[in-house]
Amino acid sequence: MKIAFDPDVLFKQNMSVTQMVHQVADWGFKYIEQSPHPQILPFYKHPKASKEIIKEYKDALRETGVEISSLIPIYRWSGPDEERRKAAVCNWKRAIEIAIELDVNVINTELSGDPNQPEICEEMWYRSIEELLPILEREGIRVDIQSHPYDFCENSNETVDMVKSLRSDNVKYLYCAAHTFFYDNGIGDVKKMLAYAGDDLSHVIVADTMNHTKDCRYILNPPGVDATIHQHLGIGEGEVDFDAFFEQLRSMNFGKMEDTIASVSLFGYPERMSCIAQETRKIISKELLNS
Repeated sequence: MKIAFDPDVLFKQNMSVTQMVHQVADWGFKYIEQSPHPQILPFYKHPKASKEIIKEYKDALRETGVEISSLIPIYRWSGPDEERRKAAVCNWKRAIEIAIELDVNVINTELSGDPNQPEICEEMWYRSIEELLPILEREGIRVDIQSHPYDFCENSNETVDMVKSLRSDNVKYLYCAAHTFFYDNGIGDVKKMLAYAGDDLSHVIVADTMNHTKDCRYILNPPGVDATIHQHLGIGEGEVDFDAFFEQLRSMNFGKMEDTIASVSLFGYPERMSCIAQETRKIISKELLNS
């Protein structure tokens, strides 16, 4: 298993790619899970990775010994607008080329659809994945898919079913702990959901969150606004049952598998990131690697 850090919080502090990689290395991480970056794979737009940025990134990786565990492109490949879907597939094809250029064989992503049009978005998603799957299989790229708050499918088990329906080793499931209470309508039964994913679980994102379904955990105005809210906190700062989370992963031998990834993805407190990032890495290592 690879323990990776999502550096989103770093580039938002105006760090260069070189500074970002060195900071991740200084915090003791051996892997980076590269989230959307305006100079590499910006949210929803066409990939921007220039030859200069790729060279800078590779040089920084070489200097530090850090590797990229995975890339995160986020595109509207579920539509619901067909022109946006076609553009997203074009973006995906370029993102796959960039992954190959960076020697990365795992891409993780979201369904990226409209929760108000779930049937259309699911149809669009299948259309996109069926076009991309032959490319992924040819290039040896694995895509790990998560459901996400305010997506056309927020339910964990339903997303697992979609992944399993493809019957491909190149498409697997990602469980994000920070989305736990969206995944089963506020119950938060992490053991049950992880067990349901079974052998298709290849990737977890580690961060805590509050249970948004509880009264006044969050207050949004005006009442009934069409939006969702969640957090990516340090372990123990929210309400996710991490004892159950790690117990279930151990029972599945998740930490002993070479091709699995546990990503530290923390937002909201850049002034505390040095502390909570390293503490989260140590907890994962202790719970899943016995080190």
